Amino acid sequence: QVQLVESGGGPVQAGGSLRLSCAASGGTFSMYVMGWFRQAPGKEREFVAGICWGGGSTSYASSADSVKDRFTISRDSTKNTVNLQMNTLKSEDTANYYCALSLRVRPDCSGNYKDTEPYAYWGQGTQVTVSS
Repeated sequence: QVQLVESGGGPVQAGGSLRLSCAASGGTFSMYVMGWFRQAPGKEREFVAGICWGGGSTSYASSADSVKDRFTISRDSTKNTVNLQMNTLKSEDTANYYCALSLRVRPDCSGNYKDTEPYAYWGQGTQVTVSS
């Protein structure tokens, strides 16, 4: 049984940084996508960033206030961990952040990273609260 455990959330002031980590255990897969999503109160869960474990390709949310310039997703293969470095945090980044795993990825790392449906496994989430 695959388990995903997030850590690193907490309170932070606007402009500050946090590093979230997600430790995966219980499965052995050669190709999969690890994604970070977030959900604020009263809002739908939204994609933040994803990384293809087999090839290292990354994808970030595209929006007017893109996280791509502020967040960085990375992997540590030795620890089976995916990290999300979040810099220059804003109050609108306040949310519960979830780690998820999808096996629905092609050998060239192409696939749908951004929708929740392909992700079969989810962590419990870690709360990030940014105060202005």
